[in-house]
Amino acid sequence: MRIAIIGAGAAGIMAAITAKRLNKNLQIDLFDANKSIGKKILASGNGRCNISNSNITSKNYIGENPDFINYALKEFDFKAFEKFCKSIGLLLDIKESGKVYPLSNEAKSVTNLLELALQELDVRDFLETFINDIEKEGEKFIIRTDEKEFKDYDKVLISNGLGAAPQLNASEIGLDFASKFGHSYNPTYPSLVGLKTENTYNGKLQGVKKECNVSLFINGNLEQEIFGDVLFTSYGVSGFAILDISQLAVLNLTSYQDVKIGINFFPKINRNDLADQIQALFKTVPNQKAVDILTGIISNKIAPVLLDICKIDLNTKASEINAKQIKAISYQLNQWKLKVIDSQGFGHAEASGGGVRTAEVDNKTYESKLVKGLYFAGEVLDIVGNRGGFNLQFAWASGYLVGKSFGKIK
Repeated sequence: MRIAIIGAGAAGIMAAITAKRLNKNLQIDLFDANKSIGKKILASGNGRCNISNSNITSKNYIGENPDFINYALKEFDFKAFEKFCKSIGLLLDIKESGKVYPLSNEAKSVTNLLELALQELDVRDFLETFINDIEKEGEKFIIRTDEKEFKDYDKVLISNGLGAAPQLNASEIGLDFASKFGHSYNPTYPSLVGLKTENTYNGKLQGVKKECNVSLFINGNLEQEIFGDVLFTSYGVSGFAILDISQLAVLNLTSYQDVKIGINFFPKINRNDLADQIQALFKTVPNQKAVDILTGIISNKIAPVLLDICKIDLNTKASEINAKQIKAISYQLNQWKLKVIDSQGFGHAEASGGGVRTAEVDNKTYESKLVKGLYFAGEVLDIVGNRGGFNLQFAWASGYLVGKSFGKIK
């Protein structure tokens, strides 16, 4: 039996290794547009390779039907992943947070060991090979590049992801292949990405970073709250809390909803107590400018912008600030609202949302319900995980089920 795998990322690699271990007689050809396998694996976790998470449920994913992945997460849970890693010589560093890294702390060690496993199993790789067309004639598949065609495949796996990180040759051509075979897909969008805001304060807050509580409002309704780093940028906001909240934010932007975020700079202090502390500060040094005194509790970049929002002149002395103005200052610090107008785009996104509709794919084999012998795995499907190794774990798990199906193990 001849099998073609389009995309040598986590899902494609896992499918190839699993299938060949179960059935040595399979001929598997692995195609990828890059010079080497696993480019997105290398980029995960800021280059440290956050390859999984030890605490995973379907609640860590969004999509049209996140429960679609329950079977995959059960069949290939974290223990199964850890066992697989040991089988290729890879030891893991499991953090208290649940994030999982290679014990070597080097992403390259992961792809090196995966590459050795593929070579040992005689999986043929065709790198720097961009597949632009797939056809099915009778029971066989044909795949094509601009210069060449590869014939007589019994099965094809589409696992070449979506548009996140185009600098790594990412594209949405997998959706073109899916559409050609009658599949539908949900609109794609950048996920785990910085957010562009309507007001950027002319870049005056650029570089300010603080741990904050971030609230997401969709059409005025509170939808999500996350605590973590917020980084102000020239285009809006970034940081871990923003990346996390971006998933629902950008998803709602794609359907033209009103999206706002609220930033609480002091989540451990309620608004009234914060107002009292500011008032006490002002009384301590009444003859100093309020803008200077505020730098005792917030960044010196935030203070002038804060007073401007509250319509207080920058030359105003602390003794001249009244109770109403102090309440306005504390309110702003407690709920700094920003209207989200866009994301930074796929070029800066860690993952892509949307994709092939899971209703059209078997959740136990990941074979198309429409075309026999056609399979999908990983990011090309309408499943996207939270930050922290969840997307790679879904890629490993879905690839495993495809490989199991290829190996004809029931």
